[in-house]
Amino acid sequence: MATWAIGDLQGCYGPTQRLLEKIRFDPAQDRLWFCGDLVNRGGESLETLRLVHSLREHCEVVLGNHDLSLLAISERSPDDQRKVNPDLQRILFAADREPLIDWLRHRPLLHSDRTLGWMMIHAGMAPKWSTQQAEKHAREVEYRLQSDSRRKLLRNMYGDYPAWSPALRGVERERAIINIFTRLRYCSPRGRIAFNEKGAPGTQAPGLYPWYEVPGRSERDLKIVCGHWSTLGLFIGHGVHAIDTGAVWGGKLTALQLDTEDLRIVQVPGREVATPGEQD
Repeated sequence: MATWAIGDLQGCYGPTQRLLEKIRFDPAQDRLWFCGDLVNRGGESLETLRLVHSLREHCEVVLGNHDLSLLAISERSPDDQRKVNPDLQRILFAADREPLIDWLRHRPLLHSDRTLGWMMIHAGMAPKWSTQQAEKHAREVEYRLQSDSRRKLLRNMYGDYPAWSPALRGVERERAIINIFTRLRYCSPRGRIAFNEKGAPGTQAPGLYPWYEVPGRSERDLKIVCGHWSTLGLFIGHGVHAIDTGAVWGGKLTALQLDTEDLRIVQVPGREVATPGEQD
């Protein structure tokens, strides 16, 4: 029996299949943790989403920014849905769209397993949040996303402001929580996110830190596995294991075994692209 965390798939169905074969995934006894961004840009998002959905009894999934974007678009009119890229349109107009979207909408922003000693998020955590606070804030958004009032949340979740504050209420509070869990790379010591900073550490403006290195950050009682930051590459430090290694940009797709004392990492080549890059 093994538990594997897997980095951002982003619609890369072929590499996903090859990685599952390489780790010899056996649904009868193994578990998978997917770090979010199942869809978009890889050209095979429908197939990828169907694959993960078919494994739903054997996996945990957290929502990434691209997954939330798909959910937001799914609430719009068909005419608006036809304006998005063809990769997402194939999901939005698929015959099995409803069960796929509904299942995705019920995925969490954070998954934790204290027996295993791990938690999974897509992007990052606010410097001052403990694991317990992060779990509480994730539940706030998940409750709204899974309720009948989800449309208001999905319409208003976009935007770079406000910065997180415990005093926030309503949509602004939910937007700040979503931004932290799904968009965070760099921030100031006070937790203000630098959304335009997307390069590797050392390229950021003065006064900014990778979220896991901010001075005065809270100590966490669980190891963290996450994705989102492909220019960071494979990173292990400060209790954080970042495993988005840019499969959609021509990098690699990475799996990390969670239930072993030894560091066990398995990788396969990502999709073939002309010029690797990095975007949200």
